[in-house]
Amino acid sequence: MSRRLSLIGLCLSIAAPVMAEPVDILITDATIVTMDAERRVIEKGALAIKGRDIVAIGGADLAASYEADHVIDAGGDIVMPGMINLHNHISMVAFRGLGEYEVENLLFDVMFPLEKELLNRNLIHVSARQSAIELAMGGVTTFADMYYHEDEVARATKEVGLRGVLGETVIGFPVVDSEKPYGGLAYAEKFIQDFKDDDLITPAIAPHAPYTVDKEHLLAARAISDKYEVPMLMHMVEFPDEYEMVLERHPDMANARSEIAYLDEIGFLSPRLLAKHVIHLDDADMDLLKERGVGVAHNPKANSKAASGISPAWEMMKKGVDIGLGTDGPMSSNQMDILTVMHYVASVARLRLHDARPYTPLELVEMVTIGGARALDKQDDIGSLEAGKRADLIIIDRDAPNMQPGYDVYAAIAFGAYPGNVLTTIVNGQRVMEDRKILTIDVESHDAEWKAVKDRVKAFAETLEGGIRNER
Repeated sequence: MSRRLSLIGLCLSIAAPVMAEPVDILITDATIVTMDAERRVIEKGALAIKGRDIVAIGGADLAASYEADHVIDAGGDIVMPGMINLHNHISMVAFRGLGEYEVENLLFDVMFPLEKELLNRNLIHVSARQSAIELAMGGVTTFADMYYHEDEVARATKEVGLRGVLGETVIGFPVVDSEKPYGGLAYAEKFIQDFKDDDLITPAIAPHAPYTVDKEHLLAARAISDKYEVPMLMHMVEFPDEYEMVLERHPDMANARSEIAYLDEIGFLSPRLLAKHVIHLDDADMDLLKERGVGVAHNPKANSKAASGISPAWEMMKKGVDIGLGTDGPMSSNQMDILTVMHYVASVARLRLHDARPYTPLELVEMVTIGGARALDKQDDIGSLEAGKRADLIIIDRDAPNMQPGYDVYAAIAFGAYPGNVLTTIVNGQRVMEDRKILTIDVESHDAEWKAVKDRVKAFAETLEGGIRNER
């Protein structure tokens, strides 16, 4: 009797349907570029998202195990990690295209006068929101930023739904959010306290550069970074004459081998430091960056546009320095398109080295995904598509003419893709954009606020030499 009952129970258990696990988003029929340790590419793959995390990733049969509130049939399109832009000043989008005519020094002749006259909380907030929309539509899910009133940048970033590593600027003269030099130290500390546990915002401190911040305040910034275990962001060895510029503010650097060696000698270099630009350095400097665990943001388009030089980023990467890509601010480079920067990296390096081998397509895709995550020390959460990581991903139209024939998916992304190919952007499990439509904010209301900002900027810019020229 007991044997017969057990057989009946066995038959019932075999016949009973397996209950599908509920998830929030299920993506099917995707070409999944995982960027995991094996660099797997899964054809006809599926990916399940619950809350903020990826819960499963695999082949087509995976889809049967999940029941989703929202299903995205990718139709063979590319699903890849959201891209990471390591250097920006996103609120400066309000000044994009200004100072492009016969200006001797863009920073001092145009940029600083614009900021002194126009910057306020509203401009910073609305402009940051405008840039966050542009970043999302270009496939960027995480960006690093340094500017003023970064609490406003943080709020705008959260409104759109992006992930930000945001550094409050510390600089040696009065600015919009501080009436005294170096007031950014106190502002940064409060900003860090307010956003330390935020799910999308990583607050940081951003000493502007060694030529605008003295030793005492560089080390004060380092102390705040250490105290709260947050990143530091700083421009470093950006200009050909920067050594002389830094020497004026740091006379004790005269005995140092280089700017980077000096920063190490005073105890500033840190594994929490993300150095921006990093152009004018030698092998010994690169070894120091590697030894100290400093991350690097390579900005080749902005560097070229400003005639600052060509960074030896290829050599740094080969030495094992954690390096990713950035655009710089939209006034410096006129764009925030990390895909175009990726295309450009290899071209500039090959031209500089007279060698067509630097940067394979895979290496370029690494720089905007897992490489950028390592530079931010966020590789455990973002940068690749793996179960347990944050659901930060994008979908790229694989059938677009510029993506054809697409034999090599890495080559198609690295050398072919442009922002208009990005169909969907998901950050922290939230659909920020789908089918090229921003879902998180009222775009029409934003556009009205943005127009008011533009009108105010234009009126002042017309009074600046070299600001605007609409005639021949």
